[in-house]
Amino acid sequence: MSRFFRGTLARAVMLVACAAAAGAAEWTEAVEVRHDFKRCLAYQARLDGNLLVIQATLEKPWHTFTMDNKQRADEKLAGRQSLGIDGPTEIRLSQGLELAGPWYQSPPKDFSKPELRWFSWGFDDQALFVAKVRRSGAGPARIEVRGQACTETVCKQVDVEISLPLAGAGAVPSGIDLKTLVPVRQ
Repeated sequence: MSRFFRGTLARAVMLVACAAAAGAAEWTEAVEVRHDFKRCLAYQARLDGNLLVIQATLEKPWHTFTMDNKQRADEKLAGRQSLGIDGPTEIRLSQGLELAGPWYQSPPKDFSKPELRWFSWGFDDQALFVAKVRRSGAGPARIEVRGQACTETVCKQVDVEISLPLAGAGAVPSGIDLKTLVPVRQ
């Protein structure tokens, strides 16, 4: 391998590493949800151009639920009663950001137990929640996430707040493809 090629390759690897580090720096610090001193899940947020991206990362064996869990369950129940419905993920924005479009989410898994008339959809590894936003102030933006995280035997209420600095955030979009997500049902 020539010295020129090795030098060029080393610079290319360094540029890729720097770009990855810069992209990673855009995420807020993880806000954790804990049960019995162990992490259940964590949320992070970032701006990607005019899109707000919220990422949920779950620990095994925890799972959490879609933003439209109730709507999906109501459709399946078709007026019949259910034993219960798992709490959907709810996201509220304030202090610097407001919604400018509908929410999208990762394609969910079906956790339903039809024989019990229990219908539920969610995520057990990682999930994205994405919406078009506009700035409404200097920030930092305040993002409230509420919902529920469960294992097979226990559920934990989720009530966290993410602070997202707006100065310089989202200047260069990374190109999130909304076609890989599903619209949240109204």
